[in-house]
Amino acid sequence: MNEERLFGFAGGTSGEWRVTGQVIIRGEPLPTASHVRVRPLAYVDAADALPGQVWLLRGARSHERYTNRAEHQRLSAAAPALNRVEATSGALIPIRKSAAWWALAQDERRTIFEERSRHISGTLKYLPAIARRLYHSRDLGEPFDFLTWFEFAPADAATFDQLLADLRSSEEWTFVDREIEIRLQRESALSMA
Repeated sequence: MNEERLFGFAGGTSGEWRVTGQVIIRGEPLPTASHVRVRPLAYVDAADALPGQVWLLRGARSHERYTNRAEHQRLSAAAPALNRVEATSGALIPIRKSAAWWALAQDERRTIFEERSRHISGTLKYLPAIARRLYHSRDLGEPFDFLTWFEFAPADAATFDQLLADLRSSEEWTFVDREIEIRLQRESALSMA
């Protein structure tokens, strides 16, 4: 993987995003951090530690794994870019799914993900207000399977809350066994692609 695909999310005492809240939804917490820094990494195991760094989560940008062509096209057409000037609020939500989820066949996971939980079609209404990016961590040996990154304008915080409520009320979320919601406020220009 190259550095444009592999990212490190470092929690500590400095970074371009200030932590405004951390809620443990399920499972064990992460150590408390006041800031989060997001950077591309040249290699999975090569991250320069920040002063006061208390955790580092790594994830890789990848292809969409549960979408069909029509869903991919709708997402691509509606999804806003990251780093919008007005999007000064954000969230990092690391998620780990249970062994029962991973024991399912790909088509069974797809059925739960979209046909029953409407993960894609049910959340399209939140675009373009909410920008999102998914990073895969499971194959990197990380403590979470996915790192979900969101950016939005402060005026869209209630919309973001509703998006989370919709996702968490779905059948798919019954397979989540660890989830932490870290709310953020941008303090400086973000250099994440």
